[in-house]
Order: sequence, then structure tokens, then C-alpha cells
Amino acid sequence: MRSLDIAGTGMQAQQTNVEVISNNIANMTTTGFKRRRAEFQDLIYQNLRRVGSASSDQGTVVPAGAQVGLGVKTAAIYRISEQGNLQQTSNSLDLAIRGNGYFQVSLPGGETAYTRDGTFGLSPEGQIVTADGYVVAPGITVPSNATTITINGAGQVQASIAGQTAPTTVGTIQLAAFPNEAGLDAQGDNLFLQTSASGAPVAGNPGATGFGTVMQGFIETSNVNVVSEITNLITAQRAYEMNSRVITTSDQMLSTLSNLK
Repeated sequence: MRSLDIAGTGMQAQQTNVEVISNNIANMTTTGFKRRRAEFQDLIYQNLRRVGSASSDQGTVVPAGAQVGLGVKTAAIYRISEQGNLQQTSNSLDLAIRGNGYFQVSLPGGETAYTRDGTFGLSPEGQIVTADGYVVAPGITVPSNATTITINGAGQVQASIAGQTAPTTVGTIQLAAFPNEAGLDAQGDNLFLQTSASGAPVAGNPGATGFGTVMQGFIETSNVNVVSEITNLITAQRAYEMNSRVITTSDQMLSTLSNLK
């Protein structure tokens, strides 16, 4: 019976759906996290009677035909790049991007990763780094005798040094934008890598055309909507239960056939 396999694909699809939803809920407090959404497609169809085939020698054709679908498959898991809320932390090295763009991070292997997580700190050498110690491009070093650090909306990093009246500009944080953000490859640790699907990054200063601005003393929270996720979870659970009921019903039908005498 086809229904056994069809319902099996439905249960597998809803299992994937629940896994995506559970990951969203698990990361509801992850800085800069973007929620995911599972998308599904129907599988190929078996033609019991092909639509448009000739039904007589006089040229009449079958108007609808008879096709039986073979289930469902996972097509994609999209990343929703909606802006998260901005939460004030008052930490001078916490940065949030309001608008489009990613911070650029230099990995130990020489690759460049991208992130929306702006919880930065200083290395022993005074460089601005991520929570894992990776240098934030383009590699800005704050003087050890700086008393305060100010980062404006255009990404300029200014350090106030004792004995000097005017702050010193020590560098500018640049952002990167992609033609297709959904094509970025998630690596964990709030980092993404460029792929052929994302397109090549375009670097620019915050506030320039096509780039968001930087806000000091803020972080971008996750864009997960808990109410929507719980609603989606209930829907996925009910769909899973209905597919399991189809398998139970099909098994009962097979049992009836096997008991015929």
C-alpha cells in the first residue's frame, strides 16, 4: 500500500519541522540569531491514467487523468534575516547593526567569517576581538592608555587618551553585505562563511548606501517570536499524529486483507 510510504515521508517531514522549530526556541536568547523556517515540496506522482492521453480513436482526450502522489520531501530550510530587537547593555564594546550588513571576523586559518553578534572585547594586545578571541576586521588596536572608547554610527573607533583634549581615531569597523544572505553557510558560534549561493561580499563603511549603522552599547537580540514558534510546534505535532494515524489505518486494512479466507 502506497499510503504506508506516503505517511512515512510525512512523519519524516514533520520531524524535520519540529527540529527546526526546536532549534529556533533553543536560540531565542542567542545574540544576533536569525530564525529558520522549513519548506517542503511534494514528491513525484504515479500516473494511473495520464492526463491529456487519447481516450478514443476520434481524438478525445482525458481531461483530468489520475495521479497518485508519493509523499513529501524537505526542499530547504530558510534563514529569515529580519532585524532583531536592540537591547541596551551600556558596554562600550557591545555593538549592534541597525540595518543591513555583517561584521567581518578573521579566523585563525586565514578565512573571513561573518557575524551579527557584536559582543566584542579587547585582546591582550588591545585589538578588538570576538568572544572567542578572533580579530574583528580590519584589525583595530586600541591604545593601552585609552580611558574611554567611542564608536559612532559610521563605525569610527575613537579613543580618549589622558592628557589629550581631542579623541584619537584608531580605525573604522567595516561591514559586509551579500546579494543572498540566505546562502551563507552557518558554522556555529554565530559565524557564517561565504558560499557560491550567497555571492561575493561587498565591504563598506556603516551608514553608506546599502549598509546599516552601528550602535554602541547595544546588542541585537534573536528575532525568534516564541508565540509563533509554539503555534508552529503544535501544528507540526498534529500533522505528525495524523500521518501516524494513516499508518495505523493502513496496517489495519492490510490486516483485514491477510485475514480473508
